[in-house]
Amino acid sequence: MFFGSDNQTGASLQVMEVINAANKGCAHGYGDDEWSRKAIDALKEIFECDLEAYFVATGTASNSLALSCLVNPWESVLCHSHAHIILDESTAPELFTGGARLVPISKGEGKITSGHILEYFQKAGTNFPHNSQARALSITQASEAGLVYTPAEIKAITTVAKENGLKIHMDGARFANAVASLESTPAELSWKSGVDVLSLGATKCGALCAEAVLFFKKDLAENFIHHRKRTGHLISKGRFLGAQFTGWLQDKHWIDLARNANTQAAALAEDISSFKDLQIAWPVQANEIFIVMPSELSAFLQESGAEFYQWYPDVLPPGTQLRQNEVLVRLVTSFATLDKHREDFCGLIRQYFTTH
Repeated sequence: MFFGSDNQTGASLQVMEVINAANKGCAHGYGDDEWSRKAIDALKEIFECDLEAYFVATGTASNSLALSCLVNPWESVLCHSHAHIILDESTAPELFTGGARLVPISKGEGKITSGHILEYFQKAGTNFPHNSQARALSITQASEAGLVYTPAEIKAITTVAKENGLKIHMDGARFANAVASLESTPAELSWKSGVDVLSLGATKCGALCAEAVLFFKKDLAENFIHHRKRTGHLISKGRFLGAQFTGWLQDKHWIDLARNANTQAAALAEDISSFKDLQIAWPVQANEIFIVMPSELSAFLQESGAEFYQWYPDVLPPGTQLRQNEVLVRLVTSFATLDKHREDFCGLIRQYFTTH
């Protein structure tokens, strides 16, 4: 019953098989190898465009390196109030950009809207150089509340953002889950809707440790190789990153993995909704479920072996508040989640309500 995060699982068998194949013999280092070239060719085909692609080992590096190519140290990046880059990356984006400020604009809602951007610029100071100037927007797909941005929503956001001089970064740690959820193409959910740079995450969806930074606006990648090298993220045996992406993308394997995670999340949400004392806070659109439950139940489940996290109460929808002795928890399903995991978890909930 591992619902703490989709990074608690291992790698898929297909990804492991390609890693093993890449392990045989010798290859040039630093990404100059056949596996990395295969992966980049696959990315170009899947995203239906020419692009610049670079591989790194962590999502924090992927996001921070991408942003370092979009803003100067004295500028700002607009983002969601609970974006990974602002809450969970320990100021790495500020470090990699040389000091650029992250500015939350989502007002507690589940997704950023074009209205949030307009409101920001209506109030933003323009007394330069005294005020920091926003130069980039980062949105997360799927969002911090487990919601997915449709192509139309992304287009509306990016249109307003670009009218105000912003470059667009997408944190795609769960991009595969969004693609599987919406049945839109990767191109429709990225560059065709105005995204300039995508941090494409594979680690949470079947890889060991593999992320890609995709530049659809290729001129923005001019200094990426230098940023990556000087921050220590140019991997010597780069073929193993390329191999992971080769195996992950092959035969739409990445979408199959994400679809299982999404399907299990939807089924688990349906199971949970049958308990009258539990409330699902946000619609389940990908593979994350946010639940309001009694704090005693949360403790019982964790003591019984279920893994999940209590979550920030201010992630709740506007106007929703926890009552006394309630907590907000987050469950995340993965490509490896089975029916049995769901059944065992819900069995514990029934056991709790039977005895309390």
